[in-house]
Amino acid sequence: QMDTFDLKPGHENGGPIKEIETAVPGIRISEHLPKLSRQMEHIAIVRSMSTKEGDHSRATYLMRTGYLQQGPIRYPTLGSLVAKELGSDEAELPNFVSIAPFRVFNQAAYGPGFLGSQYAPLTVGDGAQIVQPQPQAQGDFNLRVDDLESPRGVTREQTDSRLDLWRWLEDGFVSRHATPAAISHRTAYERAVKMMRSEAVQAFNLDEEPAAIRDAYGRNRFGQGCLMARRLVERGVPFVEVTLAGLPQNQVAGWDTHQNNFDSVRRLSEVLDPAWSTLIEDLKSHGLLDSTLIV
Repeated sequence: QMDTFDLKPGHENGGPIKEIETAVPGIRISEHLPKLSRQMEHIAIVRSMSTKEGDHSRATYLMRTGYLQQGPIRYPTLGSLVAKELGSDEAELPNFVSIAPFRVFNQAAYGPGFLGSQYAPLTVGDGAQIVQPQPQAQGDFNLRVDDLESPRGVTREQTDSRLDLWRWLEDGFVSRHATPAAISHRTAYERAVKMMRSEAVQAFNLDEEPAAIRDAYGRNRFGQGCLMARRLVERGVPFVEVTLAGLPQNQVAGWDTHQNNFDSVRRLSEVLDPAWSTLIEDLKSHGLLDSTLIV
């Protein structure tokens, strides 16, 4: 935070990054976040956060669940809690979408815990690699939901027939073994089929957006992920998270800069700045900013 939102100019630990004025008098942030500086009226900076947890895995779990990882209880990640409290069982899209999560440090920190698999996130894009991939032909940076369409050569009638057979087998099993695991399995399949058959699934198709909007967010995985987040919020998804992990030729685990800190933070900021600021502007222009919390 000392190189982004809480700089210490002139202090021996301050570093070379300069601070700049923002749209709110008296609040200054990094020179590498100029677009965000103009959006400061919509931003509240929290500078009182602290933790005694220094281990990567345990700290990830603490940040995402609010609990230390200890004992037998599996606590849910924040998105799963929001999905349970604010989500709808009738929604065509999942109530929790995670875009390119970096789960290497702690898989459990990204799961629904004791709430059950029906509150697990739909994961879009593989964030397991530290360095983000180069874009595919359509420029989606692997931001796709797999298996939304039937396999090639399989007709709608064949698909319906297979689903009828699946439902018959599933209902028979659940009627004899109504365990949480069996019910969750059936629920996950039913929701997947509902999503595949819905018009709302077009939220994941970024090609519908004008090129100028896609450029404004940034032609990188994080920028396009933020654009996808706006499209999902627009369709009522209550919780979306987007991860900014490593960048090409900047091989660090996101903001965990073990070397070349100031150059790495600059490059990460140059990806964060246009994506975040454009997301604010885009939500505002769609009438969604007042009902959306960006953390």
